[in-house]
Amino acid sequence: MKQNNYAIIMAGGVGSRFWPWSRTAQPKQFLDVLGTGKTLIQQTFERITQICPSENILIITNKKYADTIAKQIPQMSGENILSEPKGKNTAPCIAYGAFKIKKQNPDANILVAPSDHIILKEDLFARVVQEGFNYVSQNNVLLTIGIKPHKPETGYGYIQSDAKVIKEDSGKWQLSSVDAFREKPDLETAKSFLASGDYFWNAGIFIWSVDSILASMKQHLPEMYGQFETYEPDFNTGTERNAIETIFDQCQSISIDYGVMEKAKNVVVISTDIGWSDLGSWSALHELSDTDSQNNTSNSNQTLFYNSNNCIVRALDNKVAVIEGLDDYIVVEEEQALLICRKQNEQMIKQFVKDVGDKFGKKYV
Repeated sequence: MKQNNYAIIMAGGVGSRFWPWSRTAQPKQFLDVLGTGKTLIQQTFERITQICPSENILIITNKKYADTIAKQIPQMSGENILSEPKGKNTAPCIAYGAFKIKKQNPDANILVAPSDHIILKEDLFARVVQEGFNYVSQNNVLLTIGIKPHKPETGYGYIQSDAKVIKEDSGKWQLSSVDAFREKPDLETAKSFLASGDYFWNAGIFIWSVDSILASMKQHLPEMYGQFETYEPDFNTGTERNAIETIFDQCQSISIDYGVMEKAKNVVVISTDIGWSDLGSWSALHELSDTDSQNNTSNSNQTLFYNSNNCIVRALDNKVAVIEGLDDYIVVEEEQALLICRKQNEQMIKQFVKDVGDKFGKKYV
């Protein structure tokens, strides 16, 4: 049965919300963000090898990062590192992997996961995914993992379940049908989601049989499905590269959420608490970091805080940092860039990156 377990790791993002540490040349997934000695993509790969044979794991990335992945995960076959000619969001990425896997094993069940998320409860994650594999192998469903919220988070999308339990392991996970996907809410709406108990954070982690996802793409993204189907004979052959170049020139840029999940009627959710964070911001990293009595944190033991609270600092190893009089700030210094930003305004970092690139050059982003 395990030979039917496959995984697609999506690793093409540039992590601009972690600028200036995360750059186009070395995005977040290739950094040791938590100081564990392993990068996020290395942790993701190792986590998934508990569930899938390593030869059944595909990493799909921008072609500029293929060499970095090969260096960071040398045990992975180069044939399993797939390069997208250009970024077209998650639906084409998933279609690419699914068509390849279908040709290798028509009985495959697929886990789809981002490369740059944190999962602290790895044993529970493995159990939940295996339950997901078991369920999708017997049912024509699209399964998504929902995270039990512990606060009214406004930075995540939500999954609304119908609260009718299909299957569960009490206290660990619960399987139910999905009523709707909800966009990132305002604070009052997030509070109501938390109070209801029927809403879960959308982790962007999916499990499905290869037949179920391709049938859903054929129904909801027929043009894209047709573009991939036309070149199906080329997959896993010497002409695949040319075929992919052609497909990605033509196909729509759209997420799997908008393209399929929000339209499909056969979506189910496993709700659980696997110690998950999408690590999508400096504030998210702050929450996972050790802090002092004033809730300040720094990557360096050569940082001194005075009259400062709730700050996250990233300093260069060869420098002493002294922070005085700051409340709720992000301070990040890299060789070519310095960021000082209120945490409440960190959603502006993407705009900062664009402006820096436009005014001073792409080498800074």
